[in-house]
Amino acid sequence: MKIVLLAIGKTDEAYLETGISKYISRLEHYVQFEMKVIPDIKNRKTLSEAQQKKQEGELILAQLTAGDELILLDENGKTFSSRGFSQWIERQMNTGCKRLIFVIGGPYGFSQEVYDKANAKISLSEMTFSHQMVRLVFTEQLYRAFTILKGESYHHD
Repeated sequence: MKIVLLAIGKTDEAYLETGISKYISRLEHYVQFEMKVIPDIKNRKTLSEAQQKKQEGELILAQLTAGDELILLDENGKTFSSRGFSQWIERQMNTGCKRLIFVIGGPYGFSQEVYDKANAKISLSEMTFSHQMVRLVFTEQLYRAFTILKGESYHHD
């Protein structure tokens, strides 16, 4: 199985890039992982919220191939403990899914078309994080999930 993290817009902060790179390099010991950045919409300040979500949605859906499992990182999604998330990842791996696609949307969330296509929604917290910070939090939690599955000492209950 391959895991892909799609994110709208680039990361501006060097400290976030450093942390994200650290966890991506660690993840590659456990699973094929790729982070794809979808460029910000041009002239987005002239677009309405709905127009931005629609254009971003089209770019997200264009990244999908047949058989992909689309998982939205969404504030209204299911919440997990770290151990629960690791068990969820394990179930996904056992289904024979070829690509598990996690998506961090733009500042206004997702278009209805993306919600309609999604297989699941996951919330990382009831708190709100910047879209750039979510990349770091998610990659760390994904790494943590794999260390739990391997019985390694990174996670402590």
